[in-house]
Formats: sequence, C-alpha cells, structure tokens
Amino acid sequence: MPRAKENTYTGSSPGLFRFMTRRRVFESAEGQHPLQSEMKNNVFFRRKVRPFPELLRPSRRLYGILMLLCFLSLLAKFALLSTFHDLSVGENRFRTRVKGVSAVTNYDVVIEEEDVGATSTRILSPEKFPTPEIWMQPESADYYKCINHSAKERRSRGATNGYIIVHSNGGLNQMKTGISDMVAVAKIMNATLVFPYLDHSSFWTDPSDFKDIFNWKNFKEVLKDDIDVVESLPRQFAKVKGATKAPVSWSKPSYYRGEMVSLLKQHKVLKFTRTDSRLVNNGLAASIQMLRCRAMYEALRSLGKKLVNRLRNGSNPYIALHLRYEEDMLAFTGCDHNLTESESEKLQNMRYSVSHWKVKKIDGGERRLQGGCPMTPREVAVFLETIGYPSDTKIYIVAGEIYGQNGIGPLKEKYPLIFSHFNLATEEEIKPFKHCQNRLAALDYIVALESDVFIYTYDGNMAKAVQGHRRFEGFRKTISPDKYVYIISIEYIYIYIFYICAC
Repeated sequence: MPRAKENTYTGSSPGLFRFMTRRRVFESAEGQHPLQSEMKNNVFFRRKVRPFPELLRPSRRLYGILMLLCFLSLLAKFALLSTFHDLSVGENRFRTRVKGVSAVTNYDVVIEEEDVGATSTRILSPEKFPTPEIWMQPESADYYKCINHSAKERRSRGATNGYIIVHSNGGLNQMKTGISDMVAVAKIMNATLVFPYLDHSSFWTDPSDFKDIFNWKNFKEVLKDDIDVVESLPRQFAKVKGATKAPVSWSKPSYYRGEMVSLLKQHKVLKFTRTDSRLVNNGLAASIQMLRCRAMYEALRSLGKKLVNRLRNGSNPYIALHLRYEEDMLAFTGCDHNLTESESEKLQNMRYSVSHWKVKKIDGGERRLQGGCPMTPREVAVFLETIGYPSDTKIYIVAGEIYGQNGIGPLKEKYPLIFSHFNLATEEEIKPFKHCQNRLAALDYIVALESDVFIYTYDGNMAKAVQGHRRFEGFRKTISPDKYVYIISIEYIYIYIFYICAC
C-alpha cells in the first residue's frame, strides 16, 4: 500500500508555512492484506484537507467569543442579583418585595405576604427588610475587646524617672502607631510622656500639632491609670538640654529598662527623634499589648463624626474606598498604567528627587502584573460592579487628589455618588484643614472606620491602621481585592478582545 504523504510548502507570503496532509484509504471487496502488492482491484479515496491555520481560525474565534460571553454573563448575573428585590425566605414561608417609595419616610415600603393561600399582607418597617449580602457584616466568632486592665495593673503613684519627648515621623497613621508604641515605652521606663511633636518635614509638610488633630483631653483621661501625660516640660526642666536618641528599631522591653532608663535618670529629659517601629510587635506582656491598643484605639481619637452623620443621612449604608491612586504613591511604586508619557515622566522625576526612596529604577508594568500597584479608578469600578454593588451606592474616597488627566472620572461614570472631605464638608468647615494633609487624613480615618464596608486597593499604613481598628470594633466588613488574580484576569480579557478584533 502506498504510504501516506505529507507535503510542506510555502505560500505566497515569505516565511508563511502551510501544512497539508493527504491520506489514502485502502478498500477491497475481498479484504486483501495491506502489504499486498497487486493494486488493480483496490479503490482509493482522496480527502482534501484545508490549510491548517484556515481550519483552526473559526474555532479560535468561537472560543474567544465564548470566553467573552461567559465574562459578560458573569457581570450580568451579579448586576441582576444586586437589583433583584423578590427575595424568597424559606424558613417562614413568606416572600418580601418592594412595593414603592414612601413619600413620608423616603424609604422603600416593604410588604410581606404568605407564599401559599395568603389573603392578607403585613407592612414591614425598613429595619426588617433583609440586609443584602454585600452589606452584611462578618461573624465575630465570639471575639471581643479585652483592653481594660485589672486593679493590680493600675499604676501606683510613684516618682517618675524623668520626661520623654518624642518626635513622631511619617504620615498620620505611621505617627499614630509610633505614638502608641511610645506610650508603652513610657510605661516600661516609668517615665512621664510629653505631648508628642508631629512631623512637619515629611512629604506633606503639614504644620498641624498634636492638639490640632487629636482630642488631647481624651488622650490624658484614657491613659491616666497607666502613665503621666503633660502638655509641656515643667518649668524646672524647661531649659534642660537633655539627651537625644534614636531608639534601635524593633527593640525589646529589656533595651528600654536597661540602657534607656539609665540615660533618662542621668539627664532627666530624653528626646526620641524617631518613633516608627521602635518596639517589637510580639513577645510582650499582655498588659503592654493592651496598653498599646488603648492608646491606639481609645486615646488617639480624632474629631470628625459630623461627616459620617451627613454621609449616612439616617441609616443609608456607604463604602469607604481607600483609592491610593495618588501622585506620591504612584511615584514611589513606579506604577504608571493608563497614564500619559508626560505624567509618567513627572512621577519618575519625583521618585529620583526623594533621597530616602531607595529603589529608583522600576518596571511599572511588571509590578502591576505582580499585584503590586494601586488599582486604577476604572479597575475599581469594574470590581465593584462585578461583586454586586449597584450604581446608586454611596462611596467616600479615603484619599487625596486622584492622579492623571482622567482623575476619578472612570469610577464616577459607573458610580456617580462619589464623596470626599471636600464636597461633603462646607467651605467654612473645610477652610481650617486646607494645606493640612494630616488633619484631612484624620477626618478620612474616622469616615473609613465608621463605614459599612471598607475597601482598600493598596496595603499602606492607612489601610493597615483602619482594618486593624475595624477588627477591634467588632470585625466590621473589610474587603481587600486580590490584585494579582484580578489584574491577570483583566489582561486575559483584553487579550481575547484584541485577538477577536484582529481576526
């Protein structure tokens, strides 16, 4: 039997190879052996096979279209679920549905009627309407706050070893963490803490002082059973030069009880030039850990509940979105996706001009694919829509000015109810806060803490502080997108769309 032949030839275009196979099938009425040499009575069939790329092209198109349709159907599913009001409740055989909007309360009027054979209906108050899953809070698993000290842990009023003056460094939330550590250090050293000095020379150059941002009376009151806190040095120590020291990072209590206490007793006034990460996180006594929590979550309270009440307007839920798509963060991370060439160049110049940012040469595209970049406003809009938040959701932006020529626009197209401290507060209210980034960050912190859902798109100091505080307050709902998985999914969709269009 003749062997099947494979012919390979080039078409009209150089470098383009087409593969074509031709197979002959042996048939005989008498069923001769395949190796038989006589071929007279044999019948051969020839099947013409189309060139390989042409054969597969329709299937590739179909595959791409199906993948796109699957993604769009997924989006549609979530969108429908978020707007579907006829919720079945199997436990009590009742069905709830929205009848209309009350002209008196401005809430949806909800009626409840029995599934089978019901002739009467009951009017439900808005509080009885089932909470959609997207707004439901997670279970706390019976965890609760435990920061109150016992009677034996309350300090005895003895002589102090001296006075500690701390100069906090970094942004607001980095300074808050450092101050709570210094409260614990003052306890360990049996020292009196002077009101901390805030950083005025960081990126934001905010001139605000401790009393401008924090409720200083509350600070003293909460800590009165732990340490002594004074506004300034007593008169007899006002002119004492004291010792200046930058504590060793991640130090254990023994470091402060030994070397630092000796220095304090000798000079009576000890100035700490840095507060970030100067005390270990783990391996501390439970009483010291509780004191850190009291300082961070109870003593260091900002003033800003008015914006929360205004945003809720009764009981309306809202999202606090930590959209860290700001100029300084993009320059620091080297992320420039969807930015113009001039905008990217400006970020690069900023990164090279800041001396303490050690990494200068960054591949922004590679970092984004690794999940290391803040999400863009457009990516956030798609994410919110996919997980089911309707377009009338209130969103408070926990950030400064969004960078880029499009700014917050792509997010606002999908979710028009966008708020920030600038459009939620009146001109008179916001005037004292202008050019004071730390004070604005303190306002944002309160609004984020009290939100129904907190979503952060970059794991910075603000995100860590807020999510920790929300756990402390009862495991309030916090969402952190898996940016690696999300960005890879988005890129695959773009590739499919581009391929379909190219075909």
